[in-house]
Amino acid sequence: MQKDIQLKNNIILPRIGMGAWQIGDDPGIRGREVEAIQAGIDAGIKVIDTAEMYGSGRSEQLVGQAIKKYNREDLFLVSKVLPHNAGRERIRKSLRHSLELLGTEYLDLYLLHWRGMIPLKETVECMEELAAEGKIRSWGVSNFDVEDMEELMRIPGGENCMVNQVLYHLGSRGVEYELLPWLERHDIPLMAYCPLAQAGGLREELVRSRELMEIADKYQISIVQLLLAFVLQKENVFAIPRSGRKEHVLANWEVRNLVLDKEDRQILDKAFPAPGRRVPLDIV
Repeated sequence: MQKDIQLKNNIILPRIGMGAWQIGDDPGIRGREVEAIQAGIDAGIKVIDTAEMYGSGRSEQLVGQAIKKYNREDLFLVSKVLPHNAGRERIRKSLRHSLELLGTEYLDLYLLHWRGMIPLKETVECMEELAAEGKIRSWGVSNFDVEDMEELMRIPGGENCMVNQVLYHLGSRGVEYELLPWLERHDIPLMAYCPLAQAGGLREELVRSRELMEIADKYQISIVQLLLAFVLQKENVFAIPRSGRKEHVLANWEVRNLVLDKEDRQILDKAFPAPGRRVPLDIV
């Protein structure tokens, strides 16, 4: 199984990162969430994903607090700009605010959160300028389907898109039909958000599945760990599961090298099959 992901700029990353959606919203558990991020970094996780939208900056602020004591060069920080801020009038202000909250001078990866009314060409030009100025080291997109990616590739500079972050888990496999193969052909990794299906919250039958229970028991892991392992069986995919608890972050990291045998993958395919036709991109 592929152990690391290599981006087009030759940066090599572990295939498991930490998502920070809904982290930082509750002041009462802030300490626990900071501890969770720091435990992940100490274990070897270097990718941390957040966004200006998450908690209106509270997520970025919490991540910034958590990473203060670490060498910045050892981390790979990702944030996202809202569509209405992704043009010449607002993108620099958005980025500056994100950098201030994170306590850093640059982002390793800056993503367009989803498509909006601002022309894609304008956003690409802005991203390229920010990269040339050293404020971001690379950029990418999120929630882009095949047509969006094809349009992006026709724009000068669009080929510098590093990743496409989309929803992907065992219960939502639509990307496997067309988008994932397209990304593989263009050497663009898929960054999977909600790979645990929010611990089954996005599809409850996952955590009640007899097949998943039996396979998880075979490998002596939890069903949630199995859901993460499933996503990692696909080449060109890395995942950013969210967790605000130290024990869950470390449990996620434990399955980074787990290989499911062919028979078990076939059982999962039968229990939760990928669609045999194209379906709309799933978004949360």
